[in-house]
Amino acid sequence: MDYITVDEARRRGGLRLVLTAGVPGPWGEAAKGVFHVKKIPYVPVRQDGGQPNDDLRAWTGHDNAPQAVYEGERPRIRVSEIVLLAERLEPSPPLVPSDPSDRVAMWGLLHEIAGEMGFAWCRRLQLFHPILQLPEGTAPAALVESISRMAAKYGYAPEAAAAADARVIEILGLLSQRLREQRERGSEFLVADALSAADVYWATFAAMLRPLPPEQCPMNDLMRGSYTVTDERTLAAADPLLLEHRDRIYRDWLELPLRF
Repeated sequence: MDYITVDEARRRGGLRLVLTAGVPGPWGEAAKGVFHVKKIPYVPVRQDGGQPNDDLRAWTGHDNAPQAVYEGERPRIRVSEIVLLAERLEPSPPLVPSDPSDRVAMWGLLHEIAGEMGFAWCRRLQLFHPILQLPEGTAPAALVESISRMAAKYGYAPEAAAAADARVIEILGLLSQRLREQRERGSEFLVADALSAADVYWATFAAMLRPLPPEQCPMNDLMRGSYTVTDERTLAAADPLLLEHRDRIYRDWLELPLRF
């Protein structure tokens, strides 16, 4: 993507979307997807994963990605904030259901997918754990420093990584059951009978179950291997509908190939 610097972003108006450069991070891809569905233009701002990003923190008060900054408003960094900003800027098509019960279901699913101790949070803990358990001096110091910086944001500890295994299995089972029930009632979506933010977020976060093929997502082999689930117990919890749903949402609503 054609990223601008933080310094350039500070001087611009409109919508600026801070993204981790060079990687298809699920939170960033989901934010891009939400704005794409609504045809809301934005300028991508570079953030470097695992680095201090002091210039970004000086601008917004945060060093993470994604961040959505609209005009002179406060930065939106949480999933709900980004989704609701998009809803305000362009109400159609709606990604938040109008029915209260459906709305509660959607926000609950979003938390299980993208929130603290949700699917991707726990997958990150699983990825950090083997690197941070290596004997000192085994891995390159720069890599360990970068991973340690990111792991601290996720509350990494060996105990948390152990709990993550069960949570990933539980959440994949939940999403599988949800899609089966929706299919039985004649819906192709996670909530009610229309596209919602939950569908966009699962489609992008499914990369941490199995990434899209190389021609659609040109990530490096090391990252592709780490994102791909191989544990048999975890795979047993994941109904094939999960990836079928991912593929359908990308086909009908999102951009391919990915650019990052």
